Amino acid sequence: MKHPVFESSVRQLIWWLAWILVALGQSVLFYYVYGSFMKISIVESLISMLIYSGLALSIWYPFQYFNSGETRTTIQLSNIVIIGVITVSLWILLVRFITGTIVQEGLNYNAYWTATLPYRTGEGIFLYGLVILTYYLFISLTKLTEKNARAAKLESLVRETEIKMLRSQINPHFLFNSLNSISSLTITDPEKARDMVVRLSEFMRYALSRKDEQPVTLENELDNLRLYLDIEKVRFGDKLITEESVEKECLGFKIPVMLLQPLYENAVKYGVYESTGTVHIKTEVRKITNYLEITISNNFDASPRLKIGTGTGLLNVSRRLELYYGKNASITTTKENSIFTVKLSIPELQS
Repeated sequence: MKHPVFESSVRQLIWWLAWILVALGQSVLFYYVYGSFMKISIVESLISMLIYSGLALSIWYPFQYFNSGETRTTIQLSNIVIIGVITVSLWILLVRFITGTIVQEGLNYNAYWTATLPYRTGEGIFLYGLVILTYYLFISLTKLTEKNARAAKLESLVRETEIKMLRSQINPHFLFNSLNSISSLTITDPEKARDMVVRLSEFMRYALSRKDEQPVTLENELDNLRLYLDIEKVRFGDKLITEESVEKECLGFKIPVMLLQPLYENAVKYGVYESTGTVHIKTEVRKITNYLEITISNNFDASPRLKIGTGTGLLNVSRRLELYYGKNASITTTKENSIFTVKLSIPELQS
């Protein structure tokens, strides 16, 4: 692990400013202890704290080493005490030697040193405790940051996996239904079966070529959905009628790939399949500020004898919207006068 003080320029600035303030505080303390300022007091305090700050920086490496494994608490405490004794003793010796060599004898530095030595020792121990607590704080923050990063990565992987799972539910379901229809048409209408195979291959080529979860334009998505509806028209003929009203400025709007497929599949399944009359599937798309509003509606047979769907397709779309956009997107459904309507409100994806 890199030295925490050197990880950013802000930390370095705070570190050195803190030691300057401590040096000034030491000068004031020793003034009250000794009774007066010596000419060398402030310089001596600055030298003293410069030495201690250097020792404090070097403490990090043995401190990190002794705390990197599964060492017992008693051994860790013993190591901290030993490092502290060495640090404080070395600091006092270095300060005495360096300042003693530059101070003139006439300043009576020996008396000054003797008077302040007990306070220096206490100050050294106190500062050592602060440094150790600071390093423990750095380690805790680093572990918390790493934990949050791992949690975010795991959440992202889970989210990506769930999105792919939800999308994978679309293709097999539709494919099985289409193959069953083609199987029937090969007997009753081989030409329609051939047409359906061609359109199905184009549709599946689009679906399979979009293996990643990169968003696609609404224009591409609508083109693919028209292929799907064309496949269903081969099967149902004039029983299925589609209408579109799409604002031109919406075509470049990006949405998750294959997002709308389950909604059209539901419209066909619970509209065309279950109805004896003609079913209209209408698509309206407009842009409202930074949101895309997509409305898909179809008429249906409201007879009570008809079975009610499980809502899997709607849940699929709702969950994908939640995974992509959080609470910014919405999906609502209404049933009124035998018209089933699904309305989506989708925010613009940030690139």
